[in-house]
Amino acid sequence: MTNQKSTLTLVLFILFCFPALAQNPYFPKTLDMQQRAEVVDVWLEERVETVLPEVMRRAGVDMWLVMAREYNEDPVIKTLLPATWQSARRTTMLIAYDPGDGKPLETFGVSRYDTGNTFKTIWNKEEQPDQWKALAEIIAAKDPAKIGINKSETFALADGLSSTLYDKLMEVLPDNYRSRVVSAENVAIGWLETRTPSEMIVYANIVRMAHQIIAEGFSEKVIQPGVTTTNDVVWWYRNRIRELGFTTWFHPSVEIQRADTKKFDHLQAFSENPDEQVIQPGDLLHVDFGITYLRLNTDTQQHAYVLQPGETTAPPYLKAAFKTANRVQDIFTSSFKAGLSGNDILKAALAQCKAEGLKASIYTHPLGFHGHAAGPTIGLWDQQDGVPGAGDYPLYANTAYAIELNAAVNISEWNKEIRIMLEEDAFFDGDTVRYIDGRQTELLTIPRSLAGVE
Repeated sequence: MTNQKSTLTLVLFILFCFPALAQNPYFPKTLDMQQRAEVVDVWLEERVETVLPEVMRRAGVDMWLVMAREYNEDPVIKTLLPATWQSARRTTMLIAYDPGDGKPLETFGVSRYDTGNTFKTIWNKEEQPDQWKALAEIIAAKDPAKIGINKSETFALADGLSSTLYDKLMEVLPDNYRSRVVSAENVAIGWLETRTPSEMIVYANIVRMAHQIIAEGFSEKVIQPGVTTTNDVVWWYRNRIRELGFTTWFHPSVEIQRADTKKFDHLQAFSENPDEQVIQPGDLLHVDFGITYLRLNTDTQQHAYVLQPGETTAPPYLKAAFKTANRVQDIFTSSFKAGLSGNDILKAALAQCKAEGLKASIYTHPLGFHGHAAGPTIGLWDQQDGVPGAGDYPLYANTAYAIELNAAVNISEWNKEIRIMLEEDAFFDGDTVRYIDGRQTELLTIPRSLAGVE
């Protein structure tokens, strides 16, 4: 462990203390694959030692059983595998057991192979050839009060145990242990949503990289008005992500709002984008974009304005519209309070927006190991009265969110209502919300000198 921590320290030192290694602001310094694996594995060990005991005890579960078969992985098990594992192997069984009395968790596998350093197998196939019987014997020996499994009606990310594996488990368990099997929903969600200090140091750089890629795509380097199409920009983003050694968890999108008769449509904006359009001077561009790096995800929406001949900045009415959306962000993030549900936060924020005469929609989601991640849902674009189930989950400290919303603003110069759709990644420390790498406060312009960000 000491050597791993030393390696991690060196990796982070190189990454954050030598920005001059990058060719320019659009070429962020990234780790090679070996360095990435070292970081992921050290984080995993740290999380198991610090996060897992907390969430298991908070949920009142003293044994957590996570199982999956190769290529049919539980979403949770992928976050427990070492960096060099691409999937589960055969039937992978991982167990975390809390012996109580403040003792450290016991973590081990009942599998054919060691699952990294954290879940070393204790199954001896030569002594007990049947893996399922071995599991049952180990459970009986530990005698847990509650056996948590990943079954959930509300959260897909906590519902990863297949029906076949559930049936097998219940078949081999003695009668007196079957009644102890409970949903580990709160353990799974707590594990997935909680961010550690080590992760947050690096998360800032990951979000910064995403911001830089967006800025590069929304610039004269990529866009030639009158020639470049929205689809051209979308595929430029996809290719750029790969060139820089990242992956993405969703296909980017680029949309246009302009001085025409077309009205904003939520469904079209989020899932049914029209055929590609040629980008023209005077267009207001919007991008929805995210990257995946070191098992963490980003999700960002920003805007750019294409200058018309003679313009050096965006028109005042678009700048004012943008500030309106920033105000909605401020109202919303000030509504975060630990212990409140996602629905409580949504209701309070929308009420304040209405009191200030702002026409807002809020549809924020947690962020972390997944893009649409574990934790409280705070509105959906088509459910502004609250989201039953996922919206009832409470807000906990040390969690990250994609602050996603829009403000509808009437533009008299265009004779229409537009939407400023913003999404920025943020962290809640239990008291306040801070943007992980700032937020957009001014429209990017094409062409431009890079517009300011806060």
